Amino acid sequence: MTASLALGTYRCRDVTEAAAIAAASGARWIDTAPNYAGGQAQRQLARVLAAHPKIGTSSKAGFFTRASAEIAAREGALDAARAAGAGHCLEPGFVRWQAARSRAELGRDRLDALLLHNPERVGHRDRAALHAVLRDAFTALEEEVAAGHLTGYGVATWSCFDDGAFTVPELLALARQAAGGRHHFTSIQLPVSLIEITPLADALAGRGPIPPAAEAGLHVMASAPLGGGQLPPLVDRELADFICPGLGTAEACLLTVASCPGVTQVLVSASTAPHWRQAVEALAQPPLDIDHLREITGVLAPT
Repeated sequence: MTASLALGTYRCRDVTEAAAIAAASGARWIDTAPNYAGGQAQRQLARVLAAHPKIGTSSKAGFFTRASAEIAAREGALDAARAAGAGHCLEPGFVRWQAARSRAELGRDRLDALLLHNPERVGHRDRAALHAVLRDAFTALEEEVAAGHLTGYGVATWSCFDDGAFTVPELLALARQAAGGRHHFTSIQLPVSLIEITPLADALAGRGPIPPAAEAGLHVMASAPLGGGQLPPLVDRELADFICPGLGTAEACLLTVASCPGVTQVLVSASTAPHWRQAVEALAQPPLDIDHLREITGVLAPT
């Protein structure tokens, strides 16, 4: 089964326009964060989300802008040193504060998912210390669920799975500890593309984060499927035709990611109607079969 298409707002040139195009085209999910679009992305999404209440949303907790840090410090969610620091925090009080602020900015009483954003920024040379930070943050998020403010939570990472900072089974164990039993850890987000192809190659071999996430019934969001826009110019006609004859280069890249077993959503930052239509057409194709995906990764994956 091909993964579904979702709007990822990280690289959108115009978040409001992109969201309106995606919503009109039947998108069922929009991913965002408090620091996107200079801290304005969530406010820009609010009107579109109000008009399309059935669209699911995921936001994040962790990064903050200078302006939001000043507000958080005044409201006691960040101490002065942290507010003036590196722009990232996963302490429980700040996670709760960002969750409440995201609900307000998005105009939603409840978030469908809140992801801890790039926990690698905490520093994970000491895995036990990082896991303690995550467990405390998960505890805060379980409290948000219990209060009716949140449906589920997870992590959005660029490198933690590759670096061995944690595994999916470890995250699930931390969530069970935080919840004291039944938990609400629902989602992981990681880069998957023809550049970041290791997660796909590993999934085909039954390794890495995607197979255990799929087995646990988690949402697996593939971020940066076009390599931040750098990938399509690097894919020539021969490679695109090898992936799927007749598809454009961007569409071939997207179909490969969407065909990865266990991936449930592909986040695309399409800011124009033609680009969104191309993405829709790509994911309307039948998924590439496992043997062909192995051929693709055999050509492109590092040895």
